[in-house]
Amino acid sequence: MKLERHSKIVELIGKYEIDTQEELAERLREAGFTVTQATVSRDIRELKLTKIAMDNGKQRYTVMQSQDSHTDKYIRILQDGYLSMDRAQNILVIRTVPGMAMAVAASLDALHFHELVGCIAGDDTILCAVRSSDDTINLMEKIRKMIGI
Repeated sequence: MKLERHSKIVELIGKYEIDTQEELAERLREAGFTVTQATVSRDIRELKLTKIAMDNGKQRYTVMQSQDSHTDKYIRILQDGYLSMDRAQNILVIRTVPGMAMAVAASLDALHFHELVGCIAGDDTILCAVRSSDDTINLMEKIRKMIGI
């Protein structure tokens, strides 16, 4: 149950701009979980959630990204291998330089996008399973920002 709740919390904070424990608890209750404020507080601590400032001046919870020294390397691989991307509902197709698809797919997996379920790579094409059509659009925007286009 705890693992399911943690998974739902990560999904909720990715989907909504949740800025209080009370709002998070309410969203969890709406999703069918029985939670108390103490449970939500403990979950936030265990998931290492943090608040980030948004452009509108409000804050929201997000999963704290560890300052992994490899993150820059993964982004560089993504930048070096990427050619284009297109979507079909909740499937994202990424075209890469020939021979780079596996490295780019491994980098995408290592960057832990919550929208991304997994990738299958060929030689120059990656098929990404994404949680929903809306998440596909969000993921495409994150990738564009990451590679600077």
